Amino acid sequence: MLDRQAYGSYTMAMNKLTRSKRVEIISLLVEGMSLRAVTRVAGVSINTVTKLLITAGKACSDYQDRTFRNLICRRVQIDEIWSFSYCKEKTVKTAKSAAGDAGDLWTFVALDSETKLVPSWMVGSRDTETAHAFIKDMESRISGRFS
Repeated sequence: MLDRQAYGSYTMAMNKLTRSKRVEIISLLVEGMSLRAVTRVAGVSINTVTKLLITAGKACSDYQDRTFRNLICRRVQIDEIWSFSYCKEKTVKTAKSAAGDAGDLWTFVALDSETKLVPSWMVGSRDTETAHAFIKDMESRISGRFS
């Protein structure tokens, strides 16, 4: 049984990653390493890696949303990328344990062809509502017209 002082220092150390460990984990993820491989290399649990990934993703999204405003982009290329969550849309009905959000996903991406900056992106279904929301977000970030 731990006394109060020892218990407090034990639980504090268990819930806080050092800056160098966070940098290591994010660097491995950016290089394309899988979640499970990162857990083995970094020596942390998969829940820790997942939580850090979610936190870093939210921070990056907030930063991009705040700073990517009034951009001067003369030529913007827009594309969509198909992927799926759990299984493909056509096999969702026959899947044994498919979650409610299983199926096809589309990532809409805008790319400034001169600077290679990605001023806007959106993940959703391939429908009119998502496309309109994506273009509306693009318009809010670009100063003037873009082609």
